[in-house]
Amino acid sequence: MSYSVRYTLEAIRDMDAVWDGVYEASKSYDIADRYIEEFADTITAKKAFQFSGIPLEYRGLFTGFYFVNYKKYQAFYRVRDDYLEVIRIIMSKSDYIKMLFGEQEEPFDDF
Repeated sequence: MSYSVRYTLEAIRDMDAVWDGVYEASKSYDIADRYIEEFADTITAKKAFQFSGIPLEYRGLFTGFYFVNYKKYQAFYRVRDDYLEVIRIIMSKSDYIKMLFGEQEEPFDDF
């Protein structure tokens, strides 16, 4: 089966923000374009081996997400029936759990 890669609107906005950040740091359209192209190629390479990304676990449980690292960023994706769905592009040093899942409530203690 041949997989495709689809980006959510939020992931597209994230990738645009990455381009903006690279451009601001480099002041070069070519460098920013090349950075995004190489990042997208890294993500696209997962089409051949969909489950070869790093599984994302939270509190010891698999979340259904995988991620791939590229320099200062991580791309989070899910494997669907015939495509990879890129959910978010997040800077590695960010609280990606909070960004992906929102605030996590602590469980109530038994009284």
